[in-house]
Amino acid sequence: MNVMKKIKIDKLTLNIGAGKDATMLKKAVKLLKHITNVDPVQTITQKRLAAWGLRPGLPIGAKITLRDEAVVNELVKRLFAARDNKLKPECFDNYGNISFGIHEYVDIPGVKYETELGILGLQVSITLSRPGFRVKRRKIQKTSIGKTHLITQEEAISFAKENFGIALEED
Repeated sequence: MNVMKKIKIDKLTLNIGAGKDATMLKKAVKLLKHITNVDPVQTITQKRLAAWGLRPGLPIGAKITLRDEAVVNELVKRLFAARDNKLKPECFDNYGNISFGIHEYVDIPGVKYETELGILGLQVSITLSRPGFRVKRRKIQKTSIGKTHLITQEEAISFAKENFGIALEED
């Protein structure tokens, strides 16, 4: 196999949206810290949404982005196990991303229930990449990635099946 076609996990992002509720936001920050042992970042609104009572600068959620390969692989296995290693084909997009939700954090192996948190869910996003993807993010002479080098949905599914034993569930 061509070395430049080898797929790897670029980053793992965990996200909890809390809305305007400040107590929910504190719980979300505490939960993400509890799962990953890393301090999360609060997400801030950029736009004014009068219907939802949001204004710019208001914290509405918490997120963590992990890039360390060893930590990410171990945590991804646990997150997939929370979904019984089954994902729908809709969880895979056409650009090498895997996204799914976990309804209750206690489903994640190794995470114990905490009474002050209650039951919370979270959103998981896994970004896959190949060698050479840096050209779209570098500062000097940015360029796009060729169509043959992009990660397709089928390649992302086969990567998840081979490395994590994921099975596709039918609707």
